[in-house]
Amino acid sequence: MAKFSDQFQAFCELSLGLQTARKADAVLLLLERPTDFKQLEKAMPGAKLVVAGGMPSSLEGASESNYPTILLNMSDETPVYERLTQALLEGVAMEYFAEGATIVAVYSGFEAGVIDSLSLIKLDEHLGRLTVRDLRQLKTKIPVETIKLVVDLAVEIGREGREGKPVGSLFVVGDHRKTMSYCHPMGFDPVKGYSKAERQLMDVKVREGVKEIAQMDGAFIVSADATVIASAQLISAPNVPELSLPKGMGARHWAAAEITKATSAIAIAISESNGTVRVFQNGEVKLRIEPFRRAMKWKAFDTDSPA
Repeated sequence: MAKFSDQFQAFCELSLGLQTARKADAVLLLLERPTDFKQLEKAMPGAKLVVAGGMPSSLEGASESNYPTILLNMSDETPVYERLTQALLEGVAMEYFAEGATIVAVYSGFEAGVIDSLSLIKLDEHLGRLTVRDLRQLKTKIPVETIKLVVDLAVEIGREGREGKPVGSLFVVGDHRKTMSYCHPMGFDPVKGYSKAERQLMDVKVREGVKEIAQMDGAFIVSADATVIASAQLISAPNVPELSLPKGMGARHWAAAEITKATSAIAIAISESNGTVRVFQNGEVKLRIEPFRRAMKWKAFDTDSPA
């Protein structure tokens, strides 16, 4: 168990002060080591505190203090921004935080295992924004503009549903010829017979049409130039025994994992239960986006010129 240091004590007090001053909804404590939760109770009396940790060992004793916990199953070597974002996403999914909540985050930003950083985070801004850099990290030949276009469309479907009902769907983008070799029509394909121009997602009318037919079973197959090749497709990619997905993911997510393992495509799956959008590559979830009621905001990522 890590020592409850004077510095940790000071950051606990600072987080309480910041929570009060800014009327924040909760404090998120991101731990890398086990801590003395009895001492933590004394340091933060009455605080609405949520504790997150990368591994089970870092959360030992939290349940005895009745603190809500979030297990990330992420290595401490994972960048702190990714761990913090995942903790916030899990907190929203587990209803520890409201979608538009303001959170005081306490974490180790510089020295491993040492609480040394404090942030005030507005969830609707932090989790509702992606940067083009996030998509470039996928390292694919598919133009980032195409991926961004389909992600935007998926988030809109996840957030709005159709006629008041939630809608789940799947888009497979890029490597469409190989992808189609693993596909079978589930029946009527609404895009079949239209010209390429009439299937181009750059056209807002086409995107609105896709929203309408997203209620149908099956996947949309999209080429790298953002043309809808086919819809209502059943994906029968080879089963890969070593694939592993978190509990609760259904057939749509397994199909996304399997097709991206068998091809160089990117798959974008929308969960029908909560509208969450997950971006798959090489059989793994690479990005997760929550469907907040406010539109997602893209932020350009600029770099400073070399001195």
